[in-house]
Amino acid sequence: MGLRAGNHPDDICQLTARDLIRRFASGELSPVDVAMAALGRAVQINSLFNAFTVIDREGALVAARASQDRWRRGEPLSAIDGVPTTIKDIVQCNGLDVRYGSRVTPDISDRPDAPSVRNLREAGAVIIGLTVTPEFGWKAVTDNRKDGITRNPWNPARTPGGSSGGAAVAAATGAGVLHLGTDGGGSIRIPASFTGIVGHKPSFGRVAAFPASSFGTVAHIGPMARTVEDAVAMLNVMGGRDLRDWTQPPTGFTEATAKPINWSGKKIAYWKTPCVGGVERAVGDAVETVLDDLSLAGADVTQVRLPDQDALLEIFYRHWYVGAANRLSAVDPADHAVIDPGFLKAAELGMRYSAVERMQAEIQRAQFGARMDALLEEYDYLISPSVPICPFDAGQDVPHRTGLESWVEWSSFSFPINLSQQPACSLPCGSSPDGLPIGMQIVGARGDDGAVLSAGLTYEQMYPERFLLPGGHWPEFGAEAT
Repeated sequence: MGLRAGNHPDDICQLTARDLIRRFASGELSPVDVAMAALGRAVQINSLFNAFTVIDREGALVAARASQDRWRRGEPLSAIDGVPTTIKDIVQCNGLDVRYGSRVTPDISDRPDAPSVRNLREAGAVIIGLTVTPEFGWKAVTDNRKDGITRNPWNPARTPGGSSGGAAVAAATGAGVLHLGTDGGGSIRIPASFTGIVGHKPSFGRVAAFPASSFGTVAHIGPMARTVEDAVAMLNVMGGRDLRDWTQPPTGFTEATAKPINWSGKKIAYWKTPCVGGVERAVGDAVETVLDDLSLAGADVTQVRLPDQDALLEIFYRHWYVGAANRLSAVDPADHAVIDPGFLKAAELGMRYSAVERMQAEIQRAQFGARMDALLEEYDYLISPSVPICPFDAGQDVPHRTGLESWVEWSSFSFPINLSQQPACSLPCGSSPDGLPIGMQIVGARGDDGAVLSAGLTYEQMYPERFLLPGGHWPEFGAEAT
């Protein structure tokens, strides 16, 4: 594929937010320099992997110049002021043409920023563009009839996962530092796993959602980045209370802080078996190697099954498919012919559930959530693979010759945690025999994102070679961006 673009010692696109802030303060780099580099990288990788729906050069440079002026005055707005950032094409972003990956949605560029986007702007983030999602974010791979297929930078024949696949590709290739994703059944954690980055699904409500998702309270908004520290910085900026989001807890959340922990005495529940199917050997071996090391470090690891595990697939279907039907109800029937047939089928299945069946699923979900809260009282962390399989062919919803019928089935390490609303972070933990990333998921108690991110930070310090850090191993994707 050419030169390893992210492995050049002078490549500013691989610097972390912390690196950038330090260099902005010293005057070694300016936000305009960095924005130009990120925009150039975005154009370069978009032609190869189709990560962006919009690259906003003009808007980004206006924001970067304003940030540059603040840094020169010594008055930055935050610890991410001037840092290149992307927004998933499913979250309102004033001035940009957010289309939810669809050809049937209206232009909403005149609508106000979503709370998370507003918070990022107010902290000085430089938004460089919108990233690709499947139509309405309905599935765990990234392709749609409007934008085409998004490809994995480690192997363009493979999928980067989804639905935040464009954001993951942008992160993995250095087209921005901070990336806003959404996660209704694994849509942050799955592409994080498939592309070798960090993806954090926060405790539900930590990041306000407005307008509300058509898929209800399984949908979360969270950060994607190349390091845990950057994900923490982004989460603390984008989170916070917004009175337009009634589903948020009224007491709010304290700031999430990540600091190294001692594994000695920590009780870890190892969730080894997904709700559907099995685990590819390379995935299981990678996660168990980490668990062996944590055991040697003094952690007590116990294999578990989730409470009500055999019922969770149907509980999730009754939430997700009814959500798809809800979303479709806002679309003119005359436009159905140009919508993703898979989404139409999901919506049709959702329409078949009765109101009683949907409410029964809500009650079952509450029971499961309470049992998960109890499990995370007994154990400090729940650890599992992020995804039971390795990245498969791009353009497919399910891998060939597996017998699986839907994306939900192969994402069954992720969707249960959307039902129970605990924080969960995907971290790179190894590679498949053909060099594709494998991710490990760390789950913690509801509300305690800091504990999960502290575990992630400590893990990152144990295995720095697995992360996309300056000078480390990056995907090969052509010549240097300028």
